[in-house]
Amino acid sequence: MARSAVPSNRPAEPAEPIAITGIGPMLPGAFAVPPFWNNLRTGSSQLGRIDLGEGLGVCVGAQLGPFEVQEVLPGLSARHAAKYSREILATMASIKSAWQDTGLDEAGIDPRRVSIILSSSRGLPWRSRHACNRADGTSGMLGSLTASPTNLTAIYLGAQGLMTTISAACVGGHHALGVALRELRAGSSDAVLVGGYDFPLVPDVMGVFQELGLLSRERDQPGRAVRPYNRDRDGTALGEGAITLCLERVSTVRARGARVYAHILDHQALNEAGHATRMDLSGRMTADLLIRAVTEVGRSVDEIGYVCGHGTATRANDLAECQALKALYPHRRAEELPPLGSNKPIYGHTLGAAGIINVAATALMLHHQSLAPTINISDVDPDCAQDHVADGPRPATLDLAVSLAFAIGSQTSVVILGASA
Repeated sequence: MARSAVPSNRPAEPAEPIAITGIGPMLPGAFAVPPFWNNLRTGSSQLGRIDLGEGLGVCVGAQLGPFEVQEVLPGLSARHAAKYSREILATMASIKSAWQDTGLDEAGIDPRRVSIILSSSRGLPWRSRHACNRADGTSGMLGSLTASPTNLTAIYLGAQGLMTTISAACVGGHHALGVALRELRAGSSDAVLVGGYDFPLVPDVMGVFQELGLLSRERDQPGRAVRPYNRDRDGTALGEGAITLCLERVSTVRARGARVYAHILDHQALNEAGHATRMDLSGRMTADLLIRAVTEVGRSVDEIGYVCGHGTATRANDLAECQALKALYPHRRAEELPPLGSNKPIYGHTLGAAGIINVAATALMLHHQSLAPTINISDVDPDCAQDHVADGPRPATLDLAVSLAFAIGSQTSVVILGASA
């Protein structure tokens, strides 16, 4: 098919902003919003050494620590908890945490208007030991179906709206947000819990990433394994966990006087229909997508104050992002470009959860009016020579920000966020 120009279906007026009213992390070193933000703000990497054996030996990854089920999922019966895998329980806890963070459990919302939309790139692993828990194999089914965390949390919370799980590799979190925005703006739901989960720190997944040469070879200093935009970067590191946002229409939130972290203004996605494993390295297509997204919400690219990059510390990804900003602002010098940062040195690459982590991190930067640093930058790649907030947390007057995501299959995605006040 011939390529066409990016369509400009600009609405007469921008759609109503959507408020982020809850954040629920179940990530390494962060089972609540304060430690999640503190790790980002202080640049406290959660990457460590992991011995996977099976010929892989010691690898580096961000591993979710132990948790008490009754503390994170109060009221879940021990009988049911015993049937669910660690991955399911952690994801359920993330959704529950976001729900509690909103205060909606006290608001008497109609359960038929509460939806849950998740993203996962791989799903949950098949585990024969779970299949053996019951003769009919029910536990094994619950432990392996990608939709299980969504559906089981709906039962736990009593939510009766749309329940679905999206798989779109590393842009899946953004895509889940896009579905949530449509659901809310169509008036089909009043609250949407939208999240991502992935647990890739298992030999089969890590082995594939190693064979592809995508993983950092750093072992002695695991906290320095991921070095985005740095001259000596040598790959990424994977992380596991789950994170959920609760979204509501701004008009609904104002009516109940709830706290808002930030507004989501728009989501736009593009399949470049190019290379199966690499994005457009000129940055032009991403720049065009950003122009389209910002214009459709009645704003200008000149208002963008921060870009939360995908930031995997692979050369192709880093170069594509930096080139996109250069293409977006062709007449600006490098030091005049908006800061471009990455949180993957903190939590690793969480695949289907990465887009949600990016949006949550960006929302908190808007909320606190502070830019989180990109750690491990000591010698910037000349092709990435711009501001990456490498000098530590930075106070900012921030009103408009962007979250970027890229994925295998030449997928590109952007989320536009605005300050809540």
